[in-house]
Amino acid sequence: MPDFRGKVALVTGVGRVGQIGHAVAQGLGRAGAKLVLADRSAEMLGERVRELAAQGITAQAAAGDLTLPDAARAAVAVATRQFGGLDVVVNVAGGLFSFGDFLQLKPEQAELELAANVKTTLFVSQAAIPALIARGGGAIVNFSSIVVLRPLAQMAAYSAAKWAVAGLTRALAREFRDQRVRVNAVAPVTVRTADNVAQMKPDATTRLVELADLVAAVLFLASDEAQGVSGQILPVTGRDV
Repeated sequence: MPDFRGKVALVTGVGRVGQIGHAVAQGLGRAGAKLVLADRSAEMLGERVRELAAQGITAQAAAGDLTLPDAARAAVAVATRQFGGLDVVVNVAGGLFSFGDFLQLKPEQAELELAANVKTTLFVSQAAIPALIARGGGAIVNFSSIVVLRPLAQMAAYSAAKWAVAGLTRALAREFRDQRVRVNAVAPVTVRTADNVAQMKPDATTRLVELADLVAAVLFLASDEAQGVSGQILPVTGRDV
């Protein structure tokens, strides 16, 4: 496991147990990082902070709507105020909200998909990069999707959003490479989260990425072991190759 002792990490989309953000926060915390947890729900974040504290992990909550720049800046401010700086950002917040015929896609569905996936990643990164530069550099890990490498039907808005995340990842990696800010993204297939298992009821033939494998990929990209890696979209497909 990479060593994050002495590092401060901001993880978004952390409120709910059994989901990706929760697993990433646990992984970083167990590897030694001090955490800032960002999500909409102050109540859920409080529960996660207490849960992590019981595991010996130091965490602070930053509740707010990360589709808004002020909330993103506030989350970064928690890291600098409470822990003295920021070294790692993992932009997990997002998700799949619309599935179906493109011609039936409603404007509000498209707006939700783009806001949840693209605005959160953009605004949090914009707020965080000056703090990363102030520490001499750092790492951002974004969440794209396998749909940018393996197109799927009936997921047009989600695909557009995740392509935007991939493009933003590569643009920021190029723009801030001289400031030693690395920006990468993971592109997983469907992950074995509590929600996905409940909704899909997968059988023995269903190929899902295990949370532990996805977290390992995120921690690698965020770690000093990946100093030579930036601007990459890393597929995380488990056995689904």
